Amino acid sequence: QLREQVLACTACGLCQGRKHAVFGDGAQTARWMVVGEAPGQEEDRSGLPFVGRSGRLLDAMLAAVGMSRERDVFIANVIKCRPPGNRNPKPEEIAACGPYLMRQITLLRPERILVLGRFAAQTLLGVDASIANLRGRLHQLKADDGREIPVVVSYHPAYLLRSPSEKARAWQDLRLAAKG
Repeated sequence: QLREQVLACTACGLCQGRKHAVFGDGAQTARWMVVGEAPGQEEDRSGLPFVGRSGRLLDAMLAAVGMSRERDVFIANVIKCRPPGNRNPKPEEIAACGPYLMRQITLLRPERILVLGRFAAQTLLGVDASIANLRGRLHQLKADDGREIPVVVSYHPAYLLRSPSEKARAWQDLRLAAKG
């Protein structure tokens, strides 16, 4: 039912430029939820999150800690429609999409959330800090159902493709997430 609401959503102007709203994809009984920023061009075309080079890197990262999107992980984005030119979403777009993400978190009841990218981390945690200040430690997200969910912040796979020297730090973040 929530998926149908997202796919039919016209709450902000992003719906006018999309091919597909990207609800999310993965295990329905997910141990982890991975939250990215917004769909890119390939995601908009396919209707699935994290496809293409970034998706392949994310899948490899998850596999390195014994996880897979088919079995253990549900992947979603803060924003469900692609912003033009992959720009950062505007506050009104976040306000329109935010309740969908929070409802996904409540319904999926993940044990842990891995947040990828500065924008997604700032939005989900309600802070204005850099990735450098947010990664490397556990945060807590209070879900709408009152549960406290551990959150680990790391670099977005697209950033890691551009800056491979940061992969060691991303590995530390994955190990931190896998500890729980």
